[in-house]
Amino acid sequence: MSEVRKHIVFHGRVQGVGFRYTAKYLAQSLELTGWVANEYDGTVVMEVQGRETLINKLLVGLNHGHYITIEWMDTKEIPLEEEEKGFRVRG
Repeated sequence: MSEVRKHIVFHGRVQGVGFRYTAKYLAQSLELTGWVANEYDGTVVMEVQGRETLINKLLVGLNHGHYITIEWMDTKEIPLEEEEKGFRVRG
């Protein structure tokens, strides 16, 4: 199965540290690569790369976290980053 890379902006109650670290550990457990970061406008931005079915599992897992409410997401597919290793929290 081929990989995809997605740029996702999360809106809602998502800026707690729990969101970013939940994203990090879920992504690592699914062997996805990328990063996640808080933005000044209250959103969270993520770039995530891997099989699309695994990215969808990550998104479902995030929406079941305590103190996390994803109201909507803006998502677009972007070019792969071939040399990327791991998943990290930025900022």
